[in-house]
Amino acid sequence: MALSYEFSIGSVRARENAMLSSQDIDRMLGCKSEAELAAYLSDKGYGEGKTLDEIISSHEGAVWEYLRTTAPDFELFSPFIIQNDIHNLKVVLKGTMADRQYEHLLAQPCQIDSKTLIEAVEKRRFSLLPEWLSKPADEAYEIIAHTGDARLCDAIIDRAAMERILSLSEKSDSWFLKEYFKTTVFYNDIKIAIRSSRTNAGKDYLVRALCEVEDFRMNSVINASLKGADYLIGELEKFSEYECNKAIAEYKKSPSAFERFVDDKLIGAAKEICKRAGEGAEPIVGYFIGCEAEKKIINIIASGIRTQTPTEQIRERLREIYG
Repeated sequence: MALSYEFSIGSVRARENAMLSSQDIDRMLGCKSEAELAAYLSDKGYGEGKTLDEIISSHEGAVWEYLRTTAPDFELFSPFIIQNDIHNLKVVLKGTMADRQYEHLLAQPCQIDSKTLIEAVEKRRFSLLPEWLSKPADEAYEIIAHTGDARLCDAIIDRAAMERILSLSEKSDSWFLKEYFKTTVFYNDIKIAIRSSRTNAGKDYLVRALCEVEDFRMNSVINASLKGADYLIGELEKFSEYECNKAIAEYKKSPSAFERFVDDKLIGAAKEICKRAGEGAEPIVGYFIGCEAEKKIINIIASGIRTQTPTEQIRERLREIYG
């Protein structure tokens, strides 16, 4: 029997009750070791395993299995899965060039079979890859093989991914997904420009790395970046698109505050739109985004525990939760 959004929405609403709460966050912040954090999540039923990595991996796998069996149109998640394909391509490229083992680093789920990806790279048969990725992959291979420039290699691949993600989201029936990924690509561009302005990356790099997206002032950003980080920051403060001016105000406090602002903007949009939606794809998409936000929060807390960072400093880095 074909799945319906009515069924998936009812199912998602029930699962949302088991998502992390502010009380869970407080308890995790009280953990004194990574093992204690893992034990808390295991007792809560978050995932299976003894270590934190095992528990997170178990939870991820369960979420993807749930989405496959519940979403009426699993293709909605293609823009998210592409990010795993891009990660895998980078891993195989760099592992092959450096003659290092990399299979354990490959991410799931993915749309490009790992055997196909490995053959494409090792035999330089990039025609085996989807059309949108074959040319950028070949270009990235050429760059890393002859110049060793891993940053430009990544930039070429990342731009292809951003273009593909925008294309897929534009074809979807979800207004939310279109806005979500336009915002994501916009801020990816902003981060690229800021990093480039601090490392004097040059115009050629920016032209090849930045992705066209609605309301992104490509030429203005490139020209400002070439004049240095301080000048670029001053120009970005004037941009109201996607609340860029507010994001830059946070950047001036710290880069981590900027990252938190962007993450909170995205999860805030999901909470505002997806949690309130009574029909369509938004509720199940929002649930997935919420699960990804939970993973980020757990990793931030775990990192703070490992580095013995004071609890209040860890709390300052935390993002909004969906639950």
